[in-house]
Amino acid sequence: MQILERFSQENARSYAIRVLTHNIINLKLEPGSSVSENELSSILNVSRTPIREALIELHRQQLVEIYPQKGSYISKIDYDLIEATRFLRLTVENAIVQLACDGISQEYQNKLEHNLFLQNSYLKSLTQEKLWKYDEEFHKLLFESVNKSKVYDILKTQMIHFDRLRIFMLKNLKEVKTVKDHENILYAINQKDKELATTLMSTHLLRDQPDQDKLRKIHPEYFK
Repeated sequence: MQILERFSQENARSYAIRVLTHNIINLKLEPGSSVSENELSSILNVSRTPIREALIELHRQQLVEIYPQKGSYISKIDYDLIEATRFLRLTVENAIVQLACDGISQEYQNKLEHNLFLQNSYLKSLTQEKLWKYDEEFHKLLFESVNKSKVYDILKTQMIHFDRLRIFMLKNLKEVKTVKDHENILYAINQKDKELATTLMSTHLLRDQPDQDKLRKIHPEYFK
C-alpha cells in the first residue's frame, strides 16, 4: 500500500478516502483483498472513526464491500460498472474532440505535443505509473483546450472503475497502444477531421473489449 503525503488542512476522513482510492485504482489494494480498520488506522496514523467513514463512502462508490461481522473487502472489477461509465465517457469525449477540431490554441497544441513526448519516454522505459499519469493528463488537456475543465472534473468522479481496468491493462498487456492512439487523435484534431477524431477516440476507449477474456485469465480472482 502506498502512503500519500497528507495535505495541510486536510481532515482525516478526506485523507483516508484519497489514500484508499489511490491504492484501489492502482491495484496496490488488490480486488477481493480484505482491509482492516485497525491496520489502516495504524498505517495512516488516524483514528478508526475516519477510517470507518472512508470505507462507508467507498462502499457507496462500489469500491469496497462491507459485510457485518465479517469485515471489509476491496470490490472486484465489475464489467457492468465499467460499461456504464464507458458509455458516459464515449459520449462526452467524442463531443470534446469534435470541439477541438474547430481549433485549439497554440499553447494547448504545445502542451499536448509535450505530453506525447513524455508518454513515449515512459513507454520506452516501461514506467507504468508515469505513463498512466500522462495518459490521464492528455485527456484532461483536451478538455481544457476547449474550455471544458469543469466537465472533466465531473466526468472524473465517475471514472474510478474504468480507470482501475486501464491500470490493470497497463500492468499486464505487453503491447500498449495507448500512446499511438493519442498521437492519432491529435493528428485528426490538427486535420480538423471530426469524423476521424471521433472514430479514433471511440477505438481508444473501447480498446480493452477484445481483451476481456485475456485479462480475466491473468487474474481471474480480480473480476466479478
